[in-house]
Amino acid sequence: MAQNTKNLIGLTGVPLVMVLGNSMLIPVLPTMKAKLDLTAFQTSFVITAFSIAAGLVIPFAGYLSDRFSRKLVISIALSLYGFGGLVAGLAALWWDDAYMMILFGRILQGIGAAGTAPIAMALVGDLFSGASESRGLGLLETSNGLGKVLSPIIGSLLGLIVWYAVFLAFPIICGVVLLIFLFLVREKKRKREPLPVKQYVKSISNVFRKHGRWLVPAFFIGSICLFTLFGVLFYLSDLLEETYKIDGVFKGGFLAIPLLAMSITAYITGAIIKKRLLLMRIFIIIGLLLLTTSYVLASFSGNVYVLIAILVIGSIGTGLILPCLNSMIIGAVKKSERGMITSLYNGVRFIGVAVGPPVFTWLLDFSTDVMFYSIAGLTGLFAVIAFLLIRPESKQKQTGAADKQKQVEDNEALQQMLEASEEKEEETPAAEEEDEEKQKQREMKEILGFDPEKPISTFLRRGRAKG
Repeated sequence: MAQNTKNLIGLTGVPLVMVLGNSMLIPVLPTMKAKLDLTAFQTSFVITAFSIAAGLVIPFAGYLSDRFSRKLVISIALSLYGFGGLVAGLAALWWDDAYMMILFGRILQGIGAAGTAPIAMALVGDLFSGASESRGLGLLETSNGLGKVLSPIIGSLLGLIVWYAVFLAFPIICGVVLLIFLFLVREKKRKREPLPVKQYVKSISNVFRKHGRWLVPAFFIGSICLFTLFGVLFYLSDLLEETYKIDGVFKGGFLAIPLLAMSITAYITGAIIKKRLLLMRIFIIIGLLLLTTSYVLASFSGNVYVLIAILVIGSIGTGLILPCLNSMIIGAVKKSERGMITSLYNGVRFIGVAVGPPVFTWLLDFSTDVMFYSIAGLTGLFAVIAFLLIRPESKQKQTGAADKQKQVEDNEALQQMLEASEEKEEETPAAEEEDEEKQKQREMKEILGFDPEKPISTFLRRGRAKG
């Protein structure tokens, strides 16, 4: 098996683990809430603790992977991820009041998650180039999408055994992925020194100084997409179990429908947009409008099946938005800056995941209509912001000023070379005349047998000596 194929197989499971961290738990949250006698707000923090920890640590994980080794960071991250699941699972098994230890385990898992998918994407960039890099990133995205669809079903199946079996499954999953990763992936040796911390921070500030006008709204839009997605899934999970008594695999299947719609749309969108910035901008605006429409219509729905169908519209909108944001953000910055910017972007997205469930729970305390109208207002507002501010320049325009400056510098250098050449040409005739004179003197010396430039007395002395 070729090493490139081994690298791809070894990396495929890493983003899958990251996705399972939240989506696999959502089906069992209502059962955990009942077993531990928690409020809906407390239950939502099982998602929030994981996501906040991941969001805060992702930028540091990206920097550590630049400074030391991406393979080392991923290996430690997977180990910590599995250990956090073990802590949460054993706490639920052994203690009656296990809530705080479960949160601690989830924080450990979140810290571990920070060093998985974002670093795997950077490692693909290190190991591959050109079309191979695109295929590698596509495979990771496929793994991510597959994880989103399967995770609610897997969580529901594990929940049939016992609700905390989901936590105990993480060490097994992480262990298998870690072994495959260690045996198959080979990291290339670094050819350049990593940036010092000050330079790293300065590079980030420079990027935002140049692109901040549209980059900051793009970050927020990505975060809002996941904020609404996980908030809705949290609400839907509780609604299916508490109101409609739908549990187990059927519940997992229903939760997977919006995720499947989002994954399929994202895959198709990624194949269509390529590098067309105008099309990306249009898709982002349409996606936000679909989200807004979906949440307005959801407020009128009195049937859970109709509600799921309506929420699929919003999931299609999210599937339109996320690939466009990814391509815009990656394409707008230099390759040397992509690691830090994508890490920050992923961190902001995780904050959205963290905030979603508790905010939806808080809004739901007022009413379902308040919840849906508030979220619809937020997505509608950012549709307007996207229309006004999301206008990234193409690389040709971005580099236009730099090219002009470079052309001026090249012209100046060329002028200096011409001047130096002219000076050399002025000196060259004199040097050539001097060389010709010396050649004539040598020829005359050979013909006469003496140097005519030297005094005649020297010639007479040589003649007496010979006589």
